[in-house]
Amino acid sequence: MLKEAVISPTPRHCLTTRLWHWINALCLLVLLMSGLTIFNAHPRLYWGEYGANNDPAWLAVGSSERTGYLRLGEMRIETTGFLGNWKDSEGRTRTWAFPGWATIPSNYSLADGRRWHFFFAWIFALGLTLFMIRSLWNRHIQKDLRMREQEWRPSHIWHSLRDHTRISAIRKSSGEPYNVIQKLTYIGVIFILLPLMIATGLTMSPAMDANWPFLTDLFGGRQSARSVHFLTAFLLVVFFLIHIVMVLLSRPVRQIRAMITGGHARESGQ
Repeated sequence: MLKEAVISPTPRHCLTTRLWHWINALCLLVLLMSGLTIFNAHPRLYWGEYGANNDPAWLAVGSSERTGYLRLGEMRIETTGFLGNWKDSEGRTRTWAFPGWATIPSNYSLADGRRWHFFFAWIFALGLTLFMIRSLWNRHIQKDLRMREQEWRPSHIWHSLRDHTRISAIRKSSGEPYNVIQKLTYIGVIFILLPLMIATGLTMSPAMDANWPFLTDLFGGRQSARSVHFLTAFLLVVFFLIHIVMVLLSRPVRQIRAMITGGHARESGQ
């Protein structure tokens, strides 16, 4: 016979998880905005070891006298007013790839953008390392993210994916243990995307390239590592936006409070 779910005194989110969550959120925001400043210095992406203005780029943001555009392969999309050609707060036309409101600093300064990027990159890398060590130590990964045998079934994954399209199911899941879609997403972000960001970032560093040349070989060249770096950043932005939408749909005040204070886990009896 099923019993009602009871509230456990155990926090839903331990202190290390909460600290890492907010520090990571700040770092990723600064890294994204300062990374766009760095991208503005050469707004093109290539595959291989080399890349210059006359080399074929698989992605480019550019501008003509009056228009801005985004080019993906052979496809060209006009982006006037948003990318490539836009007006600043004083009404002056600018031709940087990304507008000032999306970059750190808001004016174009490659040197300052790199300072911001490298400083927060080290905080980000250190925080991720400590989080992984602590999560293995307090069994957060084993308890909350471990995939159980039945969760690998396609029918189970499909059912969980379908629930993510229903607002009522999203609200009901608030405070519940992670479902299979959440587990797969967090595993992918924590153990694939975030380490990939760090590894490709190191590959683009001339100093690291000189000391660890195997990184360049691993990604097929510095320009390939740069492309993977920006693609990974794009996937993290998509994850962040979906994460925000899910929080807003599933009792946001309770969710945010739990990530600040820890909240409480639910337990189900039988």
